[in-house]
Amino acid sequence: MGVSSSDLTSDDPAASDLDAVERARRARIGDLSVLFVVPFVLVAVFALPIEARRAYAFSYTEPTVVTAFTAHYVHLTPTHLAGNLVGFVLLASVAYRLSVVAGRRRLFFTSFVTFLLAFPFVLSGLNLAIPRDAVGFGFSGINMALLGYVSVVLVTVAEDCFGADGTRYGPALFFASTSYIVALVLPPSVTAIGLAAIGIVVAIPYGHAAARRSSRTLRGTVGHALATPGYSELLGVCAVVLLAYPIAGFPRPTPGGPRINVYVHFLGYALAFLVVHVFLLVDRRVPPVART
Repeated sequence: MGVSSSDLTSDDPAASDLDAVERARRARIGDLSVLFVVPFVLVAVFALPIEARRAYAFSYTEPTVVTAFTAHYVHLTPTHLAGNLVGFVLLASVAYRLSVVAGRRRLFFTSFVTFLLAFPFVLSGLNLAIPRDAVGFGFSGINMALLGYVSVVLVTVAEDCFGADGTRYGPALFFASTSYIVALVLPPSVTAIGLAAIGIVVAIPYGHAAARRSSRTLRGTVGHALATPGYSELLGVCAVVLLAYPIAGFPRPTPGGPRINVYVHFLGYALAFLVVHVFLLVDRRVPPVART
């Protein structure tokens, strides 16, 4: 009885490895194709006449369900569009890479679709909590949701790979980052110092509890991560993004300068952080068999 070449290939470890590499390559290409739909849509919307773009912006005095969604994909100036495109490419690429490392590719795309389709309605609706005669537009709120996602998954990587207590380091990072945002947005004052101090005071107990429950100290976790090939570069990029991107996302208002809605920026960041963190808390309590 003869043996076909296909039978030999299926039992060849080298061929199986090549097949796995090819499948991974195709998966990455497919993932990148999905991600680049967003820049394509943003540029296509910007190509519309200015009158059409203004009509799809979100008026706080005359809100509609349609503009609550479309406003987040509308930009009126090339500078605004370019800034959000650069921010999206940076945040989406870091978020995707972190998710792959953490084995959370499905979580990334579920969150990604949620940010694109559900968050526009939520952010626009919450914007109405502050009555004002203004018009809102731009992708920044969704970009800030991606920043919140990066923060949570960074803690998840530290937990899964280096034994950190993500259930407590997560809240510690959130309150510490909130204090950082307050320091960026508000001019120096007693109120600003008080709000920033509250965030730090709340973060410290979470960080202390996380350090006690982790298999390593915070310094040991960071040291081990930086000494691990591949992780050091990725975690270094994440740290730079978490420190640098809020400077662009939460600029301090200046007289005569552009009016930037830091409120919706913070909402995007905080809601994404909360939703993803709570999901991971629930997911940790699901038995592996049931999760599969």
